[in-house]
Order: sequence, then C-alpha cells, then structure tokens
Amino acid sequence: MATKIPVTVITGFLGSGKTSLIRHLLQNNQGRRIAVLVNEFGELGIDGELLKSCQICPEDEIQENPENTNIFELTNGCLCCTVQEEFYPTMRELIKRRDSIDSIIIETSGLALPKPLVKAFRWQEIRNAATVDAVITVVDCAAVAGGTFASDLEAIAAQRQEDDSLEHETPLQELFEDQLACADLVILNKTDLVDEQQKSEVVEIVKNELPREVKIVYSDYGKLDPSILLGYQAAVEDNLDSRPSHHDTEEDHDHDDEINSTHVILDRTFDPEKLQETLKKLAEKQEIYRIKGFVAVANKPMRLVMQGVGTRFEKFYDRPWKPEETKQTRLVFIGRDLQSSQIESELVSL
Repeated sequence: MATKIPVTVITGFLGSGKTSLIRHLLQNNQGRRIAVLVNEFGELGIDGELLKSCQICPEDEIQENPENTNIFELTNGCLCCTVQEEFYPTMRELIKRRDSIDSIIIETSGLALPKPLVKAFRWQEIRNAATVDAVITVVDCAAVAGGTFASDLEAIAAQRQEDDSLEHETPLQELFEDQLACADLVILNKTDLVDEQQKSEVVEIVKNELPREVKIVYSDYGKLDPSILLGYQAAVEDNLDSRPSHHDTEEDHDHDDEINSTHVILDRTFDPEKLQETLKKLAEKQEIYRIKGFVAVANKPMRLVMQGVGTRFEKFYDRPWKPEETKQTRLVFIGRDLQSSQIESELVSL
C-alpha cells in the first residue's frame, strides 16, 4: 500500500504569523514537494499571493499548466465550516497527484477550529491516502503578553456576573484555547517584542491551556528549521480524544456573526509611513484585528507588503510589479462589526 501523504495543519489567531512561517518553510523546503492549502478570510487572496511569490513552482510553468500549482486558496468561508463543500474536493484532487507531492500544509483562517478539520481525515477516501502529521499552533507572544487572552476562568466567570456584556466567553478566547488543545507543537512567535519576564508569563499561560505535554519553541518571523515542523507522524485523526474542545458536545459550531472582513482596492500610490499612521488610527477607532495587503509606492518598482495586528505593523517589499499588473493598493481588514465606508473614506482622503 502506498505511503499516506503527511498533512501539517497550521493554526493560530489572526496575525500570529502563520503565513510568514509557511513562506520560510517553502523557501527552505530542502527539496520537498509541498502543496499548500490556504484558507483565506475575505475576497482578496493576500496570503495565497504571498505564498505564490515564494516561486516554489516556476510562474511560467503554472501559466502554461494551471493544474501544476501547489498553492490552493479556499475562500468560501472558514475551513472548519466548509469541510465538505470546499476542503473535501480539493483534497480529492491532491490525492490524485500523490505521486508528485511529499507533504501538504494547511493554513487555516484565524477563526478556524482545528478539530472539525482533522475529523475529515477519518473519511474513507481521505483516510486511505492522507494523515495529519501534526497540528501546529502559532501564538502571537506579544498579544498574549498584552492581555489579549485570559486563562483565568474564575476571573472570567466573575466578570460575567458583574457585566452583562460578558455573559458568554468571547469566541476568540475559545478559539485560542481550542487551537492550543489540539496542538502537537506550539510556536511562540514575535518574541522580539517582549522581555524575558513577559515571555515566561506567556509560556505559563500556554502551558496551562495544554491538556498534555507539548513542545513549545520560540520564533521570530517564522524562521524555523523544517525538521522542527515536519515528520511528527502523530496520526492526529486517530487520537482526537486527547484533544478536548469547547465544541465537543455540539453538532456544529457558530462563529461570532459580528466578525467580518472588508477590503479596499485603490488605483493609486501611498507614502508607506503616512498610510501606516492612518491605519493605526483606524485600528484605534474600530475593533480591527488584522490588516494585510499590498501597497503601491510612488517611484518604487517593487510591491510593498503591509500587515498589522492592532496597532503593530510590519512591511517589506516582496517582488517587482509585473509588466502586465495594475499598480493597485489592495488591503483586507478583519475585525468586529467593521464600518467599511469609514475605512474607505479615510484612505481615499489620505
């Protein structure tokens, strides 16, 4: 019987650094033939484009033979909710190409629960050809140090009694806990933004959420050796009982309906620093979790990648604009109850 394709599920909160981790893995793949499934949240495939720019498959070859692409964008909704409609058909196509694939990486959206996705690997047609090698959870160390997630359930219960608005635990809190509970490896990313004491505190928070012994490693910008990420042979689909979830007793799960995405596309250039300041102000006015996209910069032949979590931003030039490309600025915003008209108005007037 042919060896099953090992699948690594990369999960983590919005902006934790999943895409950077996968980019580094693809650029240092050590000859492995890796296929990537990207679960975008929103209509613009920002993460997919960033991964394609790694050039793991020559672009002219892909244009001549589109079926040869190794990057697949699943954009019809949160992956754990669209397993049957979108994930299953894509996996069937990859299984047909199993002789030309050494491993598969799945980047879930920040809203995805890992367990429903892993359960899909119990389906007969997938089970016979693929196995979940490991679930890797990427944690934004600085965000946790800043109190984004609370691990003291008694304190949450006390707040719930004192404030009607905290009657239920926030979906993001539950997602954070579920993603840790399913992990075979936890990566603490953005450690350069915290001091040693904060780092130790985050490690304790993470350990308190882990139901079993799990290795924790540190990373800046996702720069980890592939041997740390691949080759666990955990067959996660066979031991889900040891990975508790808030949703174990539910048939399905609901995400927070107020969490949405919006995007802005403008045929103009921006000064990167002025744009960043405007985006920071927007993040202060609205509950924006994630900003990510491409920026056209005057007199620059390269495309600028800009991404932000809250008011923290990073930017870098990833590749030259192609001759046939329109030099557009395209940004995706993910947050709670976003006011799209206000976002676009502020950018247009900049």
